[in-house]
Amino acid sequence: MAVQSLRAIRRKIRAVRNLQKIMTAMKMVAAARLRRVQDRVISGKPYTEKMRWLVETLAPHLPAIEHPLLQVRSVQKRGLVIITGDKGLCGAYNNNIIRSAQAFMSQNGAAPFALYCIGRKGYDFFYRRGYQVARHRSQLPVTASFAQFKAVAEDIVNWFLSGEVDEVFVAYGEFVNALVQRPKIVSLLPIKTEVTGDTGQGTQEMREYIFEPKAPDLLSLLLPRYVEHQVYHLLLESLASENAARMNAMSQAADNAEELIKQLTLQANKIRQWNITKELLEITTAVEAMRRARD
Repeated sequence: MAVQSLRAIRRKIRAVRNLQKIMTAMKMVAAARLRRVQDRVISGKPYTEKMRWLVETLAPHLPAIEHPLLQVRSVQKRGLVIITGDKGLCGAYNNNIIRSAQAFMSQNGAAPFALYCIGRKGYDFFYRRGYQVARHRSQLPVTASFAQFKAVAEDIVNWFLSGEVDEVFVAYGEFVNALVQRPKIVSLLPIKTEVTGDTGQGTQEMREYIFEPKAPDLLSLLLPRYVEHQVYHLLLESLASENAARMNAMSQAADNAEELIKQLTLQANKIRQWNITKELLEITTAVEAMRRARD
């Protein structure tokens, strides 16, 4: 029985070692993808921030300009874009975003919500529980081109412009650093136009602008591009958060596997020593019995 137990423990050790190799490989893949996404986020961040500053600074000075993306409507239905992953093995990343979205909908229940799910995990969760999932699509890969991100942004804009929803919010994983990712919900549409540019003296800086080309033509080009880059940034940040969470989860799993291997190895050594001691006792007993029989 002890021999069989020793064989079973050795099989477990081999199985855990194989799993540890898989976890280590997944950790390395996630780390490589994280570096690739981080490079894209860092390279595009100055443009995105400058675009946000430009829109938020100029739009309040154009009260006579009407643009569909600036239109504030009576809220009959809210839209919530939920960005999750297609796969698991990334700790509580997907669950945290889903719980955050549920809490947001329960706290803002004056108007019904329609959901736009990006990623299979979020879609499966909300669809199975009877939520109104108006649209869904798979998660974009790390190597996706800007045109693919742009197509998602255009779909969200059309969702808003068609009148299906009167507001659009986005629930995603905010990337703080490689160790910290937290769920966050931001307003996307209609575009908010608060005046920024605080001078630090408690007053707001007001300037007059001369537009060339004319302001309506400028905004018709600027605002869609602004939304495109906001969606692009949110999707990339979600990818970075997911891969960082997966890298951390696989690292912890590999460490736990190493600890389990140590425990199983210690258990196997104890059983092996017990078997050796038992055999020595049997030999000694047999020798002693033969000696007594001879005497």
